[in-house]
Amino acid sequence: MHEEISISVEQTSDAKVLIISVAARLAGMHPQTLRQYDRLGLVQPGRAGGGGRRYSERDVALLREVQKLSQEEGVNLAGIKRIIGLEQLVGDLQQRVRELEHELTDAYTRIAQLESPYGRGDLVRQERPSTALVVWRPRRAPDR
Repeated sequence: MHEEISISVEQTSDAKVLIISVAARLAGMHPQTLRQYDRLGLVQPGRAGGGGRRYSERDVALLREVQKLSQEEGVNLAGIKRIIGLEQLVGDLQQRVRELEHELTDAYTRIAQLESPYGRGDLVRQERPSTALVVWRPRRAPDR
């Protein structure tokens, strides 16, 4: 009797808790295939205290993606490894962009607070240049 197990990819976890036989069954593969993918660096499971491989739900989703690229798209394992590496790089870069955008917003807020005469944040960043004319006249020094 086979028990049906499913994982929602949207709710995948990074917790390395699945033993190789369970991960293989969830991915629809033979455990030896998972061992080969580990040796090739396609999927990197965690290790239990005794050295046994432990897979996460995210690893299982990646195994399914490897299988799809290999069987349906005809991509060889070297190509799949390159694709995975590039996808990870893109994800890392997207995260860094989000961090930099947050830092930039914080910097604009801080500049506005520092340049405001009363610290109220009167300066507001404009997305497009203004065509307004601003006339500036220096203050006169008081007569002594």
